Amino acid sequence: MSQALYQDRIVALAKAKLGAGKLANPTAIGERDNPLCGDRVRMEIALGPDGRIAELAHKVRGCALCEASASALSARAVGRDAAGIATLRAEMDGVITGTSDGEGDFAAFAPLRDHKSRRDCVTLPFEALRAALAG
Repeated sequence: MSQALYQDRIVALAKAKLGAGKLANPTAIGERDNPLCGDRVRMEIALGPDGRIAELAHKVRGCALCEASASALSARAVGRDAAGIATLRAEMDGVITGTSDGEGDFAAFAPLRDHKSRRDCVTLPFEALRAALAG
């Protein structure tokens, strides 16, 4: 795998494990896996009365790209509802396909433009969160 894919920002995000863990009382749980590479993500959320994410925790068993994506998503997901998460997903899709630069840590995933086969590693946390929000 290309060294450009695992930049310092990706490695730092993966190691930071922002949001990693479990919630005491999750409102909903979403799980997704990628049978092609073995990545597995579990997202636990607690929703506020307004339907927005009040708390989020995740468990990732996967590659550094998947772990980094879960960390980057966790840093921006709290306070958002399903539509807000869909907006974040569209932003990440733009970054990894080359139609957007993205903001903050999402920009670190730009090298995936040249590695189409690894994009599912980055989008898996988004899919698990979407599943949790769908209840």
